[in-house]
Amino acid sequence: MMEGEAARGIHLLCQGRAKLLTTNSEGKTFILKIANAGEVIGLNPILTGMPYDITVETLQPCQLAFIPRDEFLKFIKEHSDASFQVAQHLGRDCQMAYDVIRSIGLSNSAAERLARFLVEWAGDGRSSGGFVRVKLTLTHEEMAQLIGCSRETVSRTLSEFKRQRLVEVNGSTLLVRDLAALEDLAAN
Repeated sequence: MMEGEAARGIHLLCQGRAKLLTTNSEGKTFILKIANAGEVIGLNPILTGMPYDITVETLQPCQLAFIPRDEFLKFIKEHSDASFQVAQHLGRDCQMAYDVIRSIGLSNSAAERLARFLVEWAGDGRSSGGFVRVKLTLTHEEMAQLIGCSRETVSRTLSEFKRQRLVEVNGSTLLVRDLAALEDLAAN
């Protein structure tokens, strides 16, 4: 799915993770969110008749299901329970957008935003010996786009987290050494 293409249908992410991103008129990319298995992608453009408003890039091997626009619209017209689920999904998307704007725009420090991101990402990790090990498939630039700061700020803040012994990063493996301290930072 590419931003600006005619919306032909919705996609259901059945397995894997994908980046949902948008680009401004100057070519700057902003990652809106990381979609996980079970999420519907492309719902708003299908309902409004507008082109897709995001581009999707997979972060790992994914399985997607596609439902053509006409079939989907016919289905939700005939099934009120499905229409209600669609309304709930759009409400969650709207709330997520508000949360992102609040997080970026209301003076949370970059350290707080990065800590919140790492805590969320660690939710998919394996816990052992008091540590959480998780595969971090994003670059510093991509993390910066997600939390609304520069790549340099992410690198500097991660270095500070390492110095404080909150995390270790070895290649694409993130080891969260002190999840409680990261959660405290994220809650500020």
